[in-house]
Amino acid sequence: MKNKYRNWFMLFGVLAIVIMLLTMDMDYSDIWRSLLRAGIWFPAVLVLWFFVYLLNTCSWYLIINDEKKSSISFWRVYKLSVSGFALNYTTPCGLMGGEPYRIMELTPYVGVSKASSSVILYVMMHIFSHIWLWFLSVFLYIFMYPVSLSMGLMLAVVGGCCLLAIYFFSRGYRTGMALKTLVLLTKIPFLRKWASGFLNAKRGTLEQIDEQIALLHRQHKKTFYSSLGLEFSARVLSSLEIYFILHAFSAEVSFADCVLILAFSSLFSNLIFFSPMQLGAREGGLALAVDGLHLSGALGVYTGLITRIRELFWIAVGILLIKIGNNKKQS
Repeated sequence: MKNKYRNWFMLFGVLAIVIMLLTMDMDYSDIWRSLLRAGIWFPAVLVLWFFVYLLNTCSWYLIINDEKKSSISFWRVYKLSVSGFALNYTTPCGLMGGEPYRIMELTPYVGVSKASSSVILYVMMHIFSHIWLWFLSVFLYIFMYPVSLSMGLMLAVVGGCCLLAIYFFSRGYRTGMALKTLVLLTKIPFLRKWASGFLNAKRGTLEQIDEQIALLHRQHKKTFYSSLGLEFSARVLSSLEIYFILHAFSAEVSFADCVLILAFSSLFSNLIFFSPMQLGAREGGLALAVDGLHLSGALGVYTGLITRIRELFWIAVGILLIKIGNNKKQS
């Protein structure tokens, strides 16, 4: 990638961080008191996410090297992974900054079609692991807690929607999604003209990308399920963040409770996907999830606050990594 493009990505990320810091409704004295109360658990949360991103990178690295070993190193993929997530966190609707950045940086190593297909596959895997977490958490809740009629109806709706999503994702893995997505965009006002032109110019590349997506599911099942397992493990591991924070505030919860809190709070916040960093939605989701386990709703607010600070830290790291460790010959 040319340095001017990296500079644009970095500038966008820095501006987004500044805007979020200025617009978030936070009392900085409350933040400082919360960090002091969290004590050693806050550094533990920061370190935890190094390992969460490590699992994310392992999942993507498997996809990149599925057919043959590429020339890109694991730690460069780690760098691109962290930077990509940082750009997505700062972008409304997500997936509008991180994915183009990853494709552009990966293309010199594996070519444009492989870079595009591996990024699309990884995004699908990342979302697919979330869906499986939500689906399996329905049964975890039933196993751990008595279920009222209203809760039973809600769990049934969540479970049914997850099954429907799993079905559509499975079809997408079997046949590919790139070409179908562009065809769908040609029917949307304001995007119709651009999508039609792109589809006509890049149809061959899109078909090649779809073939590579379908190939992973059809012939490389070990890579497919290993990548999915790593992504799902990353989701479960990230539940430790909630466990650490709640224990810092003297709440007696089990790790399974924290998995449920993560699952249902992330489900709620992802319903409001258009907000950068899911501002407000994350805190509301955590408060509702914590209250649903009969804990103080204030604990959800504290958890959301510490989580937000952790996100800002790793966003800053990711934005800095955009300009660090790049090969001069590819700049």
